[in-house]
Order: sequence, then structure tokens, then C-alpha cells
Amino acid sequence: MIKYVTVLCVLAAVCAAAPQQNPQDVAILRYDSNVQADGYDFAYETSDGTSRQESGKLDNPESENAALTVTGEYAYIAPNGKHYKVIFTAGPNGFQPKTSLGEKK
Repeated sequence: MIKYVTVLCVLAAVCAAAPQQNPQDVAILRYDSNVQADGYDFAYETSDGTSRQESGKLDNPESENAALTVTGEYAYIAPNGKHYKVIFTAGPNGFQPKTSLGEKK
């Protein structure tokens, strides 16, 4: 279970490192959150083109092999105007990202 918490912390650090405008100029356009005993989900979108959605589910909660499986995606627009997006799964098989990097829109 500790390695899943570590994966979530790494994901949070990656998202925090994404380039952003002056935080005072960015507005939250949408924020949803739902936390249950066996899982969670959340999503947000900001005016600078940053978005994230994630859901986590506790598999086998009553067993010794309980594990958290997380799926989600995040996206942002870099200062050069390119769009970056990462779709990921994290769970018993580790962190598995799929990226689309630097697409201009």
C-alpha cells in the first residue's frame, strides 16, 4: 500500500511542476470531487488550459492484498503554446503513462 501512496505523491509533484501562468490570473472553471470508502474521483479545469481528472478504486479492501488502482489524465498548455497530455494508470503493475507531447492547436 505504501508504494501506491508514493505513486500518488509523485503524480501530485508532476502536476505541480507543470508550467503555469501567474496563479493570480488563473480561474478555476470547474471542480468536482467525490470521496467514498472504497474509492474517489475528482476533476478540475482552469482558465489557463490546465485540466485533470482522476479516479481511484480500492481493490480487495477486506483482504491482505488490498490495492489502490488509479486512472486519470492531466493536460496543460506550455509557454510555447503546445498542448501536453498524459493519460495514466497506477496500480499493482506500477505507474503506466501514455503521453501526447507538444501538439499545437
